[in-house]
Amino acid sequence: MTFIEFFKQQFAEEGATTRKMLSRVPEGKWDYKPHEKSMSMKQLTEHLADLPSWVSLVIKTNELDFEKPYPNPVVNTTKDLMEAFEKSYNDGLAALTPEAEKLLGGPWTLRSGAKIFSTDSKIDVIRMALSQQIHHRAQLGVYLRLLNIPIPGSYGPSADENFM
Repeated sequence: MTFIEFFKQQFAEEGATTRKMLSRVPEGKWDYKPHEKSMSMKQLTEHLADLPSWVSLVIKTNELDFEKPYPNPVVNTTKDLMEAFEKSYNDGLAALTPEAEKLLGGPWTLRSGAKIFSTDSKIDVIRMALSQQIHHRAQLGVYLRLLNIPIPGSYGPSADENFM
């Protein structure tokens, strides 16, 4: 199995779980924060919906500079959120081509102007983007739990699903 084939499999599995979680986000709770240092529900879900597009970003570019414009999705409804996720998911999946395999060893830099935060191989950044999706999805699970919204299972049934 190539790395691209592995990432496609992971991408599909994690995407399905993320899709279920995002579909539970209630409208009218966009400003909700479980703690003053937490992102708002809107910030968290916009970021989570955007993360799959990072695969395409990493494969097609050599860096992200926070001082340059970045097309963050803007959501105002759960429908907007799901549409943003699907666009991001499809962009990321489309970039996982056999031809991309040869690019994975190349460097990719995260910066803000002259300040470099990290330079890693593209394969490591794609792995990190998938891990970020899992991480932020877990954060969203906490938000939903605290709002008493049933949580879908991720790697098996959740406590809210009737599995007996």
